[in-house]
Amino acid sequence: MAKYQVPKDGAKIGYQNGKLNVPDNPIIPFFPGDGTGPDLWRATKIVLDAAVEKAYKGKKKIAWMEVFAGLTALQNYDKDTVLPDETVAAFKEFRVGLKGPLTTPAGSFKFVCLVCAAELMDRPAKCPKCSSEWITPRFRSVNVGLRQKLDLYACVRPVRWYKGVPCPVKSPEKLDIVIFRENTEDIYAGIEFEQGTKECQEVYDFITKKMGKKIPFPDSGIGIKPISKTGSQRLIRMAIKYAIAHKKPSVTMVHKGNIQKFTEGAFRDWGYEVAKAEFRDAIVTEAELWDNLNGKMPAGKILLKDRIADQTFQQLLLRPDEYSVIATPNLNGDYLSDAAVAQVGGLGIGPGANIGDGVAIFEATHGTAPKYTNKDQVNPGSLILSGVMMLEHMGWQEAADLVVRGLEATIAAKTVTYDFERQMEGAKKLKCSEFGQAIVKNMGGVAVAA
Repeated sequence: MAKYQVPKDGAKIGYQNGKLNVPDNPIIPFFPGDGTGPDLWRATKIVLDAAVEKAYKGKKKIAWMEVFAGLTALQNYDKDTVLPDETVAAFKEFRVGLKGPLTTPAGSFKFVCLVCAAELMDRPAKCPKCSSEWITPRFRSVNVGLRQKLDLYACVRPVRWYKGVPCPVKSPEKLDIVIFRENTEDIYAGIEFEQGTKECQEVYDFITKKMGKKIPFPDSGIGIKPISKTGSQRLIRMAIKYAIAHKKPSVTMVHKGNIQKFTEGAFRDWGYEVAKAEFRDAIVTEAELWDNLNGKMPAGKILLKDRIADQTFQQLLLRPDEYSVIATPNLNGDYLSDAAVAQVGGLGIGPGANIGDGVAIFEATHGTAPKYTNKDQVNPGSLILSGVMMLEHMGWQEAADLVVRGLEATIAAKTVTYDFERQMEGAKKLKCSEFGQAIVKNMGGVAVAA
C-alpha cells in the first residue's frame, strides 16, 4: 500500500491525443523539498489556493497530495531511500506535480546529511554539524532521477523582469525569453570513468589505440557525452510548438557545434531538419531570410536561427531583445538559464518546469539553502512562479494572472524578502510567509508603497 494518501475530493488529470484533460478538482502531487523547502511550500500553497479561489469562486480547487522525496522519503521509507518508486509512479499517474528544492550531493564523500547538507566520510549516528539523524549514502541527484525515470526531456525556464526587482543590468525589461534545455542526455547521461581505474584505462586504450584518437594525458578521467537525433528533435519540436502557440518571433538553437560537430553541431542540423519537415509553413530560417527575403520577415512567421553558446552569453547581455525562445543541449542550458535569470534578479525569482509527453513537474530552480532552514526568511518567488507555470499548463490562466498581478503589486510596494530588501531603498523586509500573504492581499489591484 502506498504511503501517500490520495485525496477523496479530487480527480485525476487525463491525457489524450497529446492534450491534458483537467478536471475542476485535479489531484496534484507535491513535496515541499529539503532545507528551506517547507517554508517555500507553505507560502506557495497559500498563494496558489487563493488565486484559484478568487478566479473561479469555488468552482475549481486543487486537491493537493503530498508524496515523498529527499528528507521526507528518509522519514517515511527506508533510511537509504531518497526517491521511492511510489513517488515516481504518483507523478506519472497524476501527470502534473509541484516540488520544492532537494539536496544534490557533489564530490567524493560517502554520506550526506539531508538537513544541513554536511558531507561525511563515515556514517555517524547523528550529524556532527546539526545533530540530525537523517544521514544517507551519497546519491545521484534526485532531480535528475525524476527527469530520467519520467522522461521529462525538456527543462523549461521562462526568464523575464518584474518591475522593481533589483538587478545588475541597465535595461532588464529587454530580456524576455523562454529556455528549452534538453533534460535527459548530454552530461546528464552521466557516463564517466574514474581516473586510475581499470575501466578508465580500458576506455583510454580503446580510444587512443583502437580508434586512433588523441587524449592529451594518460592520467585523465574520461566522460562520454551522448546527444541523439531523437532527443534533440523532440526538444526543438516542443520549443517551436511553444513559439507558435505563444506567437513568439524567433527560436534560437544554441550549441557548440564549431568544436563538437557530431554532437552539438548535429543538434543544430537535426533542429533545422525537423523544423523544415514539420513546421515549414510556420518558420523561416535565418539563411532564407537574407538569401531569399532581403532581410524582411513575413508577417506571422517565426525566425529559426542558431548561435554558438559563448556568443549567446554576450548577446543576452548586449542584445537581449533579439531572443525569445532558446533550445539548447543540457550543459549549455544549465549555464544560460542561471546566467540569464541573474540579469533580472536571480534564482529567487526564476521559475522552472520539467516537461515530457503527458507528465510535467514544476519546481523551484534554486538549491535548498540549508542555513536558512525553518527561519521563514527566504524568497518563495521561484516556487510561486513555478506554480504560475503549472496553472498555465493546466489551462487555468485566470488564476495564473492573479498570482502575477499580486506579485508585481507586492514588489511595487517595496514589501519584499531580505534578498531584495537589502538592495532596495526604502523597502520593508517581509518574512517568507508574509511575502506570500502580501501577494494574496494584492491580487485585487496594485499596492502603493507606504
